[in-house]
Amino acid sequence: MFKGSISKTYSLAILTFLCSFFYILGLWQHTQHRPVPDPAASTTACTVAKVTVRSQLDFGAHHTADEDPDSEPQFSYPACPVEYTEYTPCHDPNRAHKFKRKRMEFLERHCPEKSELRKCRVPAPFGYKNPFKWPVSRAYVWYDNVPHRELTVEKAVQNWIRFEGDRFKFPGGGTMFPNGADAYIDDIGKLINLKDGSIRTAIDTGCGVSN
Repeated sequence: MFKGSISKTYSLAILTFLCSFFYILGLWQHTQHRPVPDPAASTTACTVAKVTVRSQLDFGAHHTADEDPDSEPQFSYPACPVEYTEYTPCHDPNRAHKFKRKRMEFLERHCPEKSELRKCRVPAPFGYKNPFKWPVSRAYVWYDNVPHRELTVEKAVQNWIRFEGDRFKFPGGGTMFPNGADAYIDDIGKLINLKDGSIRTAIDTGCGVSN
């Protein structure tokens, strides 16, 4: 046990001596072979180097924004004719009639081919106004923005949409709730007892549209 400790101590001492010796030897060799710098020569070299570097730098602009190859070209498209006010490319009725009526194919979405694309801006309808802001826009739309009253006539009894003066109104009750959901629940309450807690859920089935 004691001999092992002595051998480890000698090994550590020898290793420390060798590392220190070679470190000092390396420093001595580096000092002997390194030339002594001349202050005048070093100043001249630095000055020349600085002048050379400065002469290579060029901060001048060599192109303008118009000549930038990475800039995207700007296009200005003219307005489409007035008859294209309600033009929807993939749902164009005039184009849809060209497709077969078998399986209602003409009602499917058919987008124009690349050669049929129109490069013009669809104009707003005459008298267009800025839409109502939320939450008013939930119930009202300007008539001038969508000048069609067909649904107010065909669906008048179903209370989906009404025409009032210069705007359309969406009551929100529809066929099932012409006077609101509260009034509808009161009507159900006249048929069955909803107050004693015996009935917690009432399911009503209508025509399946907007229920």
